[in-house]
Amino acid sequence: MATIPAPDLLPAQRLRTSVLEGEITQLHRGDKHASEGDTFEIDGTTFEVVDVTERRLGELTDEDARAEGSPNLEAYKRRIEQTHGTEWNDDNTAVRHRFEPVSE
Repeated sequence: MATIPAPDLLPAQRLRTSVLEGEITQLHRGDKHASEGDTFEIDGTTFEVVDVTERRLGELTDEDARAEGSPNLEAYKRRIEQTHGTEWNDDNTAVRHRFEPVSE
């Protein structure tokens, strides 16, 4: 368990703001950026990484999309394709990082 800089896991300020507001509770990344038990801080609020799991993109659901700030899976797919300039492939893998605020 370590304390990591929030930008290591959440590179965009928009992501960090959405996590702080509770709109994003997980993030899939191309590779592992944190371990279970790691913590990070955003504007004085500490978050703990509670799950790190490699998954096939074809396993993602509407619930996953909502946890990442999209209204549904189709919107999430479009956002990922636009952001990364690649076509969605259900067989590709990504690492899900789930986190939650630490109660003081």
